[in-house]
Amino acid sequence: MANWNETDRRPDMTSVPRAGDPAARGVTFDAGLRKHMLSIYNMMASGVLLTGIVAMLFVNSPLFDAAFNVVQTPYGRATQPTGLGWIISLAPLAFILVLSFGGVQRFSKTALQAMFWSFAVLFGMSMSTIFMTYTGESIASAFFAAAAAFAGLSLFGYTTKKNLSGWGSFLVMGLVGIIVAMLLNAFFFQSGAMGLVINILGVLIFAGFTAYDTQRLKTEYSYVRGTEYAGKAVVMGAFSLYLDFINLFMFLLQFLGNRE
Repeated sequence: MANWNETDRRPDMTSVPRAGDPAARGVTFDAGLRKHMLSIYNMMASGVLLTGIVAMLFVNSPLFDAAFNVVQTPYGRATQPTGLGWIISLAPLAFILVLSFGGVQRFSKTALQAMFWSFAVLFGMSMSTIFMTYTGESIASAFFAAAAAFAGLSLFGYTTKKNLSGWGSFLVMGLVGIIVAMLLNAFFFQSGAMGLVINILGVLIFAGFTAYDTQRLKTEYSYVRGTEYAGKAVVMGAFSLYLDFINLFMFLLQFLGNRE
């Protein structure tokens, strides 16, 4: 007969985290962080989906013809906004300015969510023009390329041990530079070569923003967890990643896309 000691029958409890232990707090933190980031990704993906649906519905509606005139150019079809088109195109910028300079603290979580969904709808209406200027194959290819790049870059930002906080100032300066270059090229130079360079730099800048913002949101959780700001942080995090993805997609489309 086997002769087991009583100590052999008792399970080893030394490796089980107990409430209050650092290990237990670490497990709880990791679970909370995963839930927090998953909420951000779910909201961001839902916003992108809503934008795409609105864009496809709007381009086939009579309201599109009242907002944008489709013209033929030597480079293919292009759209020219009417007064209504300018309102639709500039409305998303108003949301960005309100959120950037209005102070997130003064808005409730519900108000921020309403602003996010409204922004996604308006951006979808303004993005509807791509269906008139680019082929369906180009739009699909750019979307899947952007999705793959976004997933890889966001995973890198989430898992890397390298501190990416130093990227922020350079990325912002690069973004400002691109905006200035786009305005100059649109109104003065109208250079195809310059446009190509701008699109390549745009892809690189928003690739950097994707990794940078992901790490920033991951780090931010340490400060917002358990506070009333946690819900707002989810909305603002989704808004940041939404802008990263949409801009990455748009620059890839302009860089790789074939015009109608």
